[in-house]
Amino acid sequence: MSKTHNSSAVCYISVDVETAGPHPNRFALLSIGACVVSDLDKSLYLELQPDCPAYEPQALEVSGLSLETLAEDGIPAEEAMRQFDSWLSANTPPDEKPVFVAFNAAFDWMFINEYFHKYLGHNPFGHSALDIKALYMGVTGVGWEETSHNTISQQLGLPTNLEHHALQDALDQAIIFRKILELK
Repeated sequence: MSKTHNSSAVCYISVDVETAGPHPNRFALLSIGACVVSDLDKSLYLELQPDCPAYEPQALEVSGLSLETLAEDGIPAEEAMRQFDSWLSANTPPDEKPVFVAFNAAFDWMFINEYFHKYLGHNPFGHSALDIKALYMGVTGVGWEETSHNTISQQLGLPTNLEHHALQDALDQAIIFRKILELK
């Protein structure tokens, strides 16, 4: 899956998150799932201790995560981001740059970016992300209204269920991403 563009090789990393609400200024990042798009066996799953108490009930219902359980069993946020950073270093070849790939990348990236900067002072992905929905629009010529997870999965002949488990969703969206690249 590594491609060369502007003389820089890249390593696509599929990332998904589950959160306590819609933005990182007030709501905690609860879980991170990531995998190397070209090698799904290279994956990471982390559940974090909430670093703030605010939550939206619907967000917790969707993910099935509990703030109380995570407060006891989760990894402190700073340690989780250190583990994610180390995993990225270990799974991105030295001559390649990790590229953040997600389904509705703006949402997932804003949490990952905030947490990397807050706890480590840098984001190994840089300041951009590749959005699978936008890529699908560009490759197929469909409109935004035709880029739901269900619609794209159906069009690509893939299962349409969305688990709302960060690792499973990262793996599923990596497969979607690979199928879209095959359409080119």
